[in-house]
Amino acid sequence: MKKTPYDDGFHQYLVEGAIFVGEAGIPMLMDLDNVQVPKEIAPFDKARAGKASKKSYIHFYMHDKYFAPVLSATDRYLDLFKEHDGAITPDCTMLIGQSKCLQETNTYLNRAVGFYLQKQGIPVIPNIRWSDERSFEYCFLGVPKHYIVSISTHGCIRSMQQKECFKSGLYAMLENLEPKDVLVHGYMPDTVFGEFAEYTNFHRYPSVFEQTHGKG
Repeated sequence: MKKTPYDDGFHQYLVEGAIFVGEAGIPMLMDLDNVQVPKEIAPFDKARAGKASKKSYIHFYMHDKYFAPVLSATDRYLDLFKEHDGAITPDCTMLIGQSKCLQETNTYLNRAVGFYLQKQGIPVIPNIRWSDERSFEYCFLGVPKHYIVSISTHGCIRSMQQKECFKSGLYAMLENLEPKDVLVHGYMPDTVFGEFAEYTNFHRYPSVFEQTHGKG
């Protein structure tokens, strides 16, 4: 990475050549023609430790602190991503009641990392994350329509209130992006997904919690 005379806290190299969309200025991902539905997905920490199949897409469905180095030094991990089939963009936290500015920033980082990896020839699937309906104005920005996207239910559908909020965001995502396929990391109960079965093709991938606790 070329050094600059100023403190580039947002790592401008990630978005060189990007188009920015919306009032929040979210980087637009490029077309996703080189992407396919993954045979497997693997958490970043497992891939980093050399314990993941090379035929997997690396994902970030974990606490933010475990993938913070990727956000601050994405270029250092290119070799790791290139060893695998592809990557799912970072799942930066977005919570109900969280500052709008912070949520927009986390959406920006999600797309910025994805755009940079795309420029390096790495197949990228955008992870879509929302909080409540107020986030819908920016949380879908920067993602091309009619491609593959990924979401996670892990920790997001425990209570009835969480399920209703998740369903609202899922419907908005399907309406806005019209994805041909949706990867689902975690549980996929009919009470949440049943009414959307005709919208797209869903592909479920068990979370690490499910795998380690022997739950389906």
